[in-house]
Amino acid sequence: MTGSAYKVMLEGRRGDRPRLDSVLTGGRWTRSPGEAVAGSAFLRQNGLRIGDRIRLEKGGRGERLLIVGEFMASDARMLVTDWPTFARLAPAEKPIAYHVRLRDGTDPAAYARAARAVDPALSPHPRGGNAVTATVVGSAGALTLLLASVAALGVFNTAVLNTRDRRRDLGMLKSIGMTPGQATAMTVTSMAVLGAIGSLLGVPLGIAGYELVVPRMADAVDMSLPAYMTDVWRAPALGGLASAGVVIAVAGAYVPARRAGRLTIAQVLRNE
Repeated sequence: MTGSAYKVMLEGRRGDRPRLDSVLTGGRWTRSPGEAVAGSAFLRQNGLRIGDRIRLEKGGRGERLLIVGEFMASDARMLVTDWPTFARLAPAEKPIAYHVRLRDGTDPAAYARAARAVDPALSPHPRGGNAVTATVVGSAGALTLLLASVAALGVFNTAVLNTRDRRRDLGMLKSIGMTPGQATAMTVTSMAVLGAIGSLLGVPLGIAGYELVVPRMADAVDMSLPAYMTDVWRAPALGGLASAGVVIAVAGAYVPARRAGRLTIAQVLRNE
């Protein structure tokens, strides 16, 4: 690339499905010769943006390209253009791979066997889901479940201790006529209010932490993430998270509150 000390790994694609498995994070895919789509790391390393023009040179040939899109890629050399543009720069090069997207329900292994039967020189490599992505998602899910369990146990423990500390107050209230059911309901309701307040504070703080951490994690590897990977907050999920705090607080308070409500006044106030 003119003006740069780094070599560019240019990939020429042809056909009506230029995106393949690439994830577009900005702009669009190429529509005509002279256009290119660059990886996130490529743009950041070279200080470029969508709409900028670059010049590529190879073997005495040169071509000016307009960057029309950005796709998710951590390789700082990656640049994708259409096949006619690629051919003008490297007319002697031939395609080395063909990507075939199978219809839903098609057996990739059977397709590969059929391709080999037609031409033994072909070397089909069936690919399923991305194993790295599946590993990352699985690890993140397990970590989230573990953190949620630890947080739930912390809330549950706080609710239990708070209720046990209020046994004297419950005894005093029972001495002036409060029934065991009323004492239990009062304690559980008060803890539910605290759980609701915790949810109202915790959910926005969690979202703020997410918005702070995730972009910086992507920046650390010079990548831009598409919106569908980052815009993950939906009303049902937020409602479930908010309700979880109330449910955990109520569950933690109910059993000790009921037990304390059944104690006699003499048992609660024997040390007074």
